[in-house]
Amino acid sequence: MASGSDRNPIIIGGLPSQVPDFDPEETQEWLDSLDAAVDERGRERARYLMLRLIERAREKRVAVPEMRSTDYVNTIATKDEPFFPGNEEIERKVLNATRWNAAVMVSRAQRPGIGVGGHIATFASSASLYDVGFNHFFRGKDDGKGGDQIFFQGHASPGVYARAYLLDRLSSDQLDAFRQEKSKAPNGLSSYPHPRLMPDFWEFPTVSMGLGPLGAIYQARMNRYMEARGIADTSDSHVWAFLGDGEMDEPESLGQLSIAAREGLDNLTFVVNCNLQRLDGPVRGNGKIMQELESQFRGAGWNVIKLVWDRSWDPLLAQDRDGVLVNKLNTTPDGQFQTYATETGAYIREHFFGSDHRLRKMVENMTDDQILHLGRGGHDHKKIFAAYAAAKAHKGQPTVILAQTVKGWTLGPNFEGRNATHQMKKLTVDDLKMFRDRLRLPIPDKDLEDGVPPYYHPGRDSEEIQYMHDRRKENGGYVPTRVVRAKPLQLPGDKAYATAKKGSGQQKIATTMAFVRVLKDLMRDKEIGKRFVPIAPDEYRTFGMDAFFPTSKIYNPLGQIYESVDRELLLAYKESPTGQMLHDGITEAGCTASLIAAGSAYATHGEPLIPVYVFYSMFGFQRTGDQFWQMADQLARGFVLGATAGRTTLTGEGLQHADGHSQLLASTNPACVAYDPAFGYEIAHIVKDGLRRMYGENSEDIFYYLTVYNEPIVHPAEPEDVDVEGILAGIHKVANGSAGSIPAQIMASGVAVPWALEAQQILAEEWNVKADVWSATSWNELRREAVEAEEHNLLHPEEEQRVPYVTRKLSGAEGPFVAVSDWMRSVPDQIARWVPGTYQSLGADGFGFADTRGAARRFFHIDAQSIVLGVLTELAKEGKIDRSALKQAIDRYQLLDVTAAEAGEAGGDA
Repeated sequence: MASGSDRNPIIIGGLPSQVPDFDPEETQEWLDSLDAAVDERGRERARYLMLRLIERAREKRVAVPEMRSTDYVNTIATKDEPFFPGNEEIERKVLNATRWNAAVMVSRAQRPGIGVGGHIATFASSASLYDVGFNHFFRGKDDGKGGDQIFFQGHASPGVYARAYLLDRLSSDQLDAFRQEKSKAPNGLSSYPHPRLMPDFWEFPTVSMGLGPLGAIYQARMNRYMEARGIADTSDSHVWAFLGDGEMDEPESLGQLSIAAREGLDNLTFVVNCNLQRLDGPVRGNGKIMQELESQFRGAGWNVIKLVWDRSWDPLLAQDRDGVLVNKLNTTPDGQFQTYATETGAYIREHFFGSDHRLRKMVENMTDDQILHLGRGGHDHKKIFAAYAAAKAHKGQPTVILAQTVKGWTLGPNFEGRNATHQMKKLTVDDLKMFRDRLRLPIPDKDLEDGVPPYYHPGRDSEEIQYMHDRRKENGGYVPTRVVRAKPLQLPGDKAYATAKKGSGQQKIATTMAFVRVLKDLMRDKEIGKRFVPIAPDEYRTFGMDAFFPTSKIYNPLGQIYESVDRELLLAYKESPTGQMLHDGITEAGCTASLIAAGSAYATHGEPLIPVYVFYSMFGFQRTGDQFWQMADQLARGFVLGATAGRTTLTGEGLQHADGHSQLLASTNPACVAYDPAFGYEIAHIVKDGLRRMYGENSEDIFYYLTVYNEPIVHPAEPEDVDVEGILAGIHKVANGSAGSIPAQIMASGVAVPWALEAQQILAEEWNVKADVWSATSWNELRREAVEAEEHNLLHPEEEQRVPYVTRKLSGAEGPFVAVSDWMRSVPDQIARWVPGTYQSLGADGFGFADTRGAARRFFHIDAQSIVLGVLTELAKEGKIDRSALKQAIDRYQLLDVTAAEAGEAGGDA
């Protein structure tokens, strides 16, 4: 065989073979030894020897590349398992009672007249994984700190409820109100983990699959961030995420693994319940999902612990001198293992062990029943304990535990491992009897035959229940529990907003910069300044926030161990272990996860943070809308800035960046308070009120969305008679018509307000129209208030009928009313029915495109001249002007020719 120096200089499997061989004779001796091992003892023995050499090399700190995957056996050898401190017999009884109540709760929810269903099989497979955590690892909040943060797999919620019932945290009436949140109020239990629906129980919503693992990673990172900045002691907090192997197909589940490894988040453990099944069938029928996941996690830099087989396999593996059993395990696909879970011991003997005489010999003294009960590691308390203990002890890396289970475990042959088990919700009488017998519960047959099956509780004074209480007391209290200990913040006064209220003088600035100025002043506040968490997806310079770099710095747990290329500049890029800014890279999903973790810190750790997430508006509600829903569900608070907003304002970027609809998408989120301000003083009042509502007395579970623009304009100073109530409610007048005799009203939002003011001047000078201009700071809030008024009137006809705010505000104004914005018409059309007069809207419907701002606005007919035409059109409909004026206006302003429009304001932050 050729020595290393004679072979081609390539890299094979990560091993550099082009390195010069300084001792070919010694090399040849090693190679000859390997050849001899293969020839005399076989490939499996040679493989074993190589693995032991790699193990020893690592012990001696010799750099050897990581293997992508290992044998299909447990990572932790039996000899290395720690002492199990629990009482396994008692824990078995506890778990059996929990299993029963979880399944019965779902079955009862499917009874005639209710039929709301639920999921049984997921918890049945993962019950032991949770039970070991509850008994020995999950930290509660009784010490006044945050405890552990546990992201429970959504479909396993019945098991968490069932355990809470045994601990008297939930009643049987509440279990019977599963998925009946309104009809059985106040006892209703949410179908999945929903903090908004059960704010004292659940902490993290997880059933939108993929968002749990993403949120867990950034929660672990936020814990480190808070400790590094001296805001909270999170050193004892560990983040656990319980996931399904099918869930790992979601891009969000695996997309951010690298950040956890890069930042050494050893306070994070993923537990992937590998029951080998998706909702409708096998995850990887022809492959091996555990091996695939192991490769992905190892490649991303995670510590991987595989928990494949329970202790009944230990004697067989100890006999496997030739590696034939391990080879069989390695080569059997998941679809076949799923089949073994549904077959008899005789079938397994023939089809798994029967292919090789050495395998047959291993089980010749075992009965078919013993073979049938060769189990999966995710059901073995001692093996699970060993894996969890190893994960907690591991330093420098996050850990993933890949635990193999059987979906529907213990539920009987009609459920276990069946493709349809996820959709099966009801147990027959025969199913219940088999299930009861397997769990060894003292429930008589007649109780199962008389209609609805009963819940089982061994009694408050029983040994099992006392054991459960003792274990939770030892671990710091009951989980899951959501506690809000945070006190209201001392908020800054008017001085912090003075700069924005002065206007910009002769200088033109974008509303993005107006907001950044407000934020900069707030971050200087001695009371709350340190609580702001700026977040951006690699666009701080775009938003003019590079001015924050020298003072606030960018958070990096390693600091900055390189010399920055721009270190000599005033606004040099600076990283620090105590940095305040989160610079998450090009990942809106990651940034939104940071936003949620920071925005819920007031509950998670009892310390409020004020996240300010700034992003290209097109990549907010459209791209990560599911996470904003998750944010609302998690009761997170903070500011979300859709910068570079508008369909025509960011014209150079084209279709993919042109946002004309995020305000409409924001309106679908009940927790989102959305504004589209035009001027700096409006922003000041909105931000001030947002801080009051989210962080002051009687704080609300809402978050704020502000769309701001990159088009420079002159910002007026705040008027002496500023209508603060109108700004916050959604509409206020910014300019009375000063000339003309024919009245009209123009309502505009955001960047369209200057167009409206220009149109006001043209109408007065050229058409004798006296138009008032209104700034509609929030079409969404106006609609929301009006809907609430109508709902009240619908249900309280005997009371004085409420009049929507927008109707009251405009009641003295003489129309027609023309609304305009840089959004599609559906945004201002939200308030059409409540406007007291003829109403017309102008908007940027359709796709955006790259061109000058003037050309784009002329194309969509939302520029000042088009607004003039819109007002004239409505006046003509009312008979207040002659219709011939309309053709005159079209011709005069060349409204059908986009090239006739002035280019408009050039420049901006993008």
